[in-house]
Order: sequence, then C-alpha cells, then structure tokens
Amino acid sequence: MVLRLGLGCHTAISIRQPVTRRQYRNDGDWTYFMRIDIAAQTDTGRRKQNNEDCYGVFREDVPNLHLFDEGALLCVADGLGGHVGGEIASKLAVSILKDMLKEPAPTPPEDPEDDRGYLPVLEQWILRANTSIHQTNKDLVRTGRPMGTTLLAALVTPRKVFIGTVGDSRCYHIRDGEILEKTEDHSWVDEQVKLGLMSRAEAEGDSRRNLVTRSIGTHPEVTVDTYLWHVVPGDILLLCTDGLINMVKDADIRAEFQKKGSPAEIAQRLVQLANDNGGKDNITVIVANISPTLFHLIARKSRAFFAKHGAKAVWASLALLLGLAAGFAAGYFYALGAFGAKP
Repeated sequence: MVLRLGLGCHTAISIRQPVTRRQYRNDGDWTYFMRIDIAAQTDTGRRKQNNEDCYGVFREDVPNLHLFDEGALLCVADGLGGHVGGEIASKLAVSILKDMLKEPAPTPPEDPEDDRGYLPVLEQWILRANTSIHQTNKDLVRTGRPMGTTLLAALVTPRKVFIGTVGDSRCYHIRDGEILEKTEDHSWVDEQVKLGLMSRAEAEGDSRRNLVTRSIGTHPEVTVDTYLWHVVPGDILLLCTDGLINMVKDADIRAEFQKKGSPAEIAQRLVQLANDNGGKDNITVIVANISPTLFHLIARKSRAFFAKHGAKAVWASLALLLGLAAGFAAGYFYALGAFGAKP
C-alpha cells in the first residue's frame, strides 16, 4: 500500500518509496546523483490490540514544499500507552512536522563555523508539536493521564542528516553493516545506567524499559535533543520505535544489516524478528539507504533476481551470454568474408 502523503498510522502497513535521482554538485567540480531508497513498516505486534505508532515519509513531491530542494523528512512517533489518545497524539505530532516543509529554507549563518543548518528549524517545530498537543490536553482531556507521544525526526540531505528527538524512539547510523552512531533514549532505565545505578545488561532486561522521562504533549515545556551526522554514499539510517529496540538487541539489528538486502527487505525482517521475540509492543521502522552506488543497486537487483529464479536463472544467463558471444563471432567472420579481408 503506497500512501500518497507518506504518512502511516495505526495499521499494519508497508510502503516503499521509489528511488529518486537528482543531480547535486559539491566540492568544486565533483558531482554525483543523489538517491534515497526508503521503506517503512508499522505493525501492531502480538500483545497489543491497537497500534499507537505513526510514521511519516515526506519527499520532494509534497505540495507547497519550500524547506529543501533535495532530501526527505522522516519521522516516527509512539503514542504513550495507558494515556488518553496515544494514537491521536502520535498522528498529530507527525502531521505538525509535515507542515514544517512549507517553511522557507533557513538562511545560511554568517559564521562559517556555524554548522547547525536545519537543526534550529527542526527543534522549533518539535517544540511547536509539544505546545499544540499540550494545549489540546488542556482543552479536551478532563480525566486520566494526558495524551503524549515520543517524536523522532530526521531531515536527510545529500551530505548531512539533521535529527531531533524526544522520548525513546531511536535513530541508527549504519555503514557497511556496522552501527556508527545512535541517538540516546529518554527512558528511566537509561537514566539509571547513566547514573551508574544499573548496568546495561540489567537495563535491557528490566520491565520498566517502557517508562519515558521526556515526551511530547504531557508538559508545557520539553527539551529536544539534536544531532548532526555526516553521511556518505551507501550509508543507511534506521528510525524505529521502542517496539523494535526492546525486542531486538543492537547486535541482532547489526546482523540484519550485514545480511544486506533492499530497505524493504530489511524493514520486513526487523519487524518479523521483533514479533518472533515476543512482539510485546507496536513496532515501527523506517530504513533509508542514502545515495546507494550504482554497484550496490546492480548487486541488489542481481541477488533478488537469482534468489527468485534460482539455478534456472543462472543457466539461462550463461546460455544468453554464450549465445551473444557466438552471434558476435559469427557476425565478425561474416564481415571479414564479405569484404574479402583476411583474419
């Protein structure tokens, strides 16, 4: 199912955005074609009745887009369970961030050392989402815990990825199957680890892993963590909710990326792995392959072709190559004879 606006919530959906090719010039005369291959999937899991996760994939075809010429805005939100309207909060947060794309691109800073780029814009809009949802709580929520959500957004450009996050949804930066960087979780167990009161192994097995210390909408003010990552062709981003993190260890996530495959294949495998490990929560993943090289694209297509068609495809390909070689040789010798030339 392909969502025209790139927003998916509350159901078991998978989307795969087509590869885009746009020329981008940087570093003098060096030129390459930017490609971003993106797949997203959300699943209710095996224990929950409702899916309170929501994701957004917004590309250059978004109406009234002004923020960037090339790139994509990716975001995931996980509505707080046990609170009023978690699924509403996650959808509102993603929708508000989508409106950010109508903003003009930020003015380049006067200070050449200022490398913040889109980070102030991203932080401003995440704070705007917090204000909007908090006001909705004040106006409408009379009983129970106010609705809230995590919110993670990554603005992908040809050379840099700008990230803003509140809560325990997570973004990974992966290169050659290895995890280079990841965002920090705003969770109770992670704070215990930072304070030295709990080991990482104890945190991974603690039943309170789902308790967040920051969220969108539950308080009038919130602190946004921002990150700036530099990317090169072939790098992969993984955005996910804690339904994946709490079910699949980093070592197993890394192993799935080392198996290669398209973003759609990797996303499907990660969701399946989380469900196989118990599926205690909703699971949402976005996998974005940034500027895959032509070699990677050809290799991926070849693997998929031979995996689908098996040995017959190998023999058919060899037969085709032999046939082409024989045809070329026959044509060559025919041409020599026709023109009276000696080989």
